[in-house]
Amino acid sequence: MTRVTLLKNGLKVASETRFGRYCIAGIAVNSGSRLEASYPSGISHFIERSAFRSTDKFSDREHILEHLSNFGGTLDCQGSRDIMVYAVSVMNEYPETAVELLSEAVFRPRFTDNEVKETANRISFELEDMSYDPERKTQLTEMIHAAAYGNRTLGLPKICPQENLDKITPSLMFNYLKHNHTLDRMVLAGVGIDHEQLVDLAEKYFAQKQPIWLSNPDLPSQQPKSIDRQKAVYTGGFNAIEMDLSNVSLGPTPLPNLAHFQLGFEVCSHLDIDEYVIVCVMNMLMGGGGSFSAGGPGKGMFTRLFTSVLNRYHWIHSCVAHNSSYEDSGIFYIQASSDPGNLKNLVDVVITEYKELAFGRMYKDELARAKKQLISMLLLNLEIRPIVFEDIARQVLATGFRRQPKQLIEKIETVSADDIKRVARKMLASNPSVCCLGDLTHLPPFEYFKEQFTKR
Repeated sequence: MTRVTLLKNGLKVASETRFGRYCIAGIAVNSGSRLEASYPSGISHFIERSAFRSTDKFSDREHILEHLSNFGGTLDCQGSRDIMVYAVSVMNEYPETAVELLSEAVFRPRFTDNEVKETANRISFELEDMSYDPERKTQLTEMIHAAAYGNRTLGLPKICPQENLDKITPSLMFNYLKHNHTLDRMVLAGVGIDHEQLVDLAEKYFAQKQPIWLSNPDLPSQQPKSIDRQKAVYTGGFNAIEMDLSNVSLGPTPLPNLAHFQLGFEVCSHLDIDEYVIVCVMNMLMGGGGSFSAGGPGKGMFTRLFTSVLNRYHWIHSCVAHNSSYEDSGIFYIQASSDPGNLKNLVDVVITEYKELAFGRMYKDELARAKKQLISMLLLNLEIRPIVFEDIARQVLATGFRRQPKQLIEKIETVSADDIKRVARKMLASNPSVCCLGDLTHLPPFEYFKEQFTKR
């Protein structure tokens, strides 16, 4: 049972009792790249990579890690388009150590010039490393969001562009924190910590102590003075980048030259829980993977994109369904790759699978398998303590409460073939989002995609 308390300062405190030797405490912030319209893109990426470094109490990251090692602790910070999560795990006897460290990392970072330069170098290395990825997964995720939402909100890049590495300064980072990292936009979540104790620690470290940008108002830059918090508006669109990918992978046996293609449509936000569950079942039903997967339990070899695509067309390298959901919108898309000469054929195969999903036959066995796989995945993930923590934090941040697994399982079990067809037809009524990377010689124009979904 998850308990939630709202403090007078607006901070939500949520916890769940779990037995074990370790506990986890963390802060989830309603913050991310979607809020960067008034800033150089990549500022939240900088903040994520600069987390748990020097603070008012700790001189540097080594000081923090040395201190944490006395309590068997670990730490992490992960950011996305709409949320940033700081987490600390320690032995059960020391929850105060975790909460104090969270308070320092979230509210009292120093962001020294040297640290920001180190972060820029680290991100530069990440960008170089991504350029050697033959699958281009990160770049393709950025591209499909840009195609779906344009150059605003969820379409803004999560990864800092190379040209912005020199534009992001400590004062801009403090300005971003001042506007976005406020207590009313946060949840302090704990797993394996007594709820009353966690509330007391929240009062001590998040109510009685001010953030560094309030105690030292000269730290944040004067501009921007306000934040653009627009609701995400799905538009759909076309985003294609011509690029030679014939020799991108390293090693003696490089992957074949590939053209990467993605086709997506708008779906509901995760707040529309009834429809969101249907989309999740639909995602499991489509599944997919790579043509060189060894298969086995949980690998999705009986999903549609395996049985109808990868097992049928030997020239398709990969074909996978994805679902990205946010508080005000969502995008369901299929990512596929093949030899550039087969790109037009690949496009037609993916379009056919979408039409079959919405208008074709659905077998009872494949639907039952998808629902059982989703339930199995849900229960398996909730055996992992860090995932339980993040689930609590995300749900309470979005809704103020947490749905228990039993409630979600009941909703999954009631999903019918008619539900999936209804949601799929609604999805295909939205403007398509198309992106492609590689040799685009055989890529049809955007109008082709529109025409395909205006007729059966």
